[in-house]
Amino acid sequence: MRALTLPDLTGNDAIAIDAHIFRRMLSEGETEKALEFSELLLDRTRGPEERDHEMEAWLRMERALLGAVEEDKIGMELRWCVDRLSFVSGGSPLHGLSLLNLATWHRNEGEQMMALVTLSDISSSNGHPNDVIGLSRLESGRILRGMGDHEPAMRHLWVAMKRLSQSEMTSESLVCGMEWLDIALDDVENSAPTMSQRIEEARPRDEPGNSRGPSNPEDIREVVERIFPTISEDLSGESRDDLGMVIDAGELIREPKWAQIIRARIGEIQDSRVIEALQS
Repeated sequence: MRALTLPDLTGNDAIAIDAHIFRRMLSEGETEKALEFSELLLDRTRGPEERDHEMEAWLRMERALLGAVEEDKIGMELRWCVDRLSFVSGGSPLHGLSLLNLATWHRNEGEQMMALVTLSDISSSNGHPNDVIGLSRLESGRILRGMGDHEPAMRHLWVAMKRLSQSEMTSESLVCGMEWLDIALDDVENSAPTMSQRIEEARPRDEPGNSRGPSNPEDIREVVERIFPTISEDLSGESRDDLGMVIDAGELIREPKWAQIIRARIGEIQDSRVIEALQS
């Protein structure tokens, strides 16, 4: 469990420079050395000359994620960081990141509902940036899918795909699209409402449950058109579930062009299941 992005840290010039040194140590795999350095840096953020509440919260969060605190106290430490950042810089990228990390901890502890509640605190109304909101919706979608609550899972994954695409987080957006498609292909109806309609008409519920909703063929077409240029750049690999999903999608919505493109390059394909699907 690690921070998904590294936010900009401002404040005292000297301590900000040392924070970047700490980051560099982590990126170079010098974890033990980084922890020793961060302990000294943390003391400075608490001192009268270089007091910095935001930097202190960031360091404590990083140290908790790196195992610098006892395992049974990690959740308490991450919650402290969320509360401190909510007070000193609520809605900032760093505050959003702290919520993502706390939600991940809850999920790893099997506390799915607490993870969802934590992720719901990340929103545009609270001032969080688009990329952090997108990542939170991706995590919410995954949790709901794991609980068998597929209809809201699809909504969260759709929102995540759109927001991460707007933030130029292309890889993450593609992941959202493929995870959405994997659910959507289970039930397709021409008369089904589009995802835009579902999102607009969605209302809060008391609690999650087992739910499904048919997908609209035009939404499937949009998602495949988003992901296909990237996944078709290289057709090799012995396990290409992504290509299989595209072929299945084309069959379900009666769109042959994706399979035709893949079939024309069948010599590049290594996944025997994909080859069989193309030849059937």
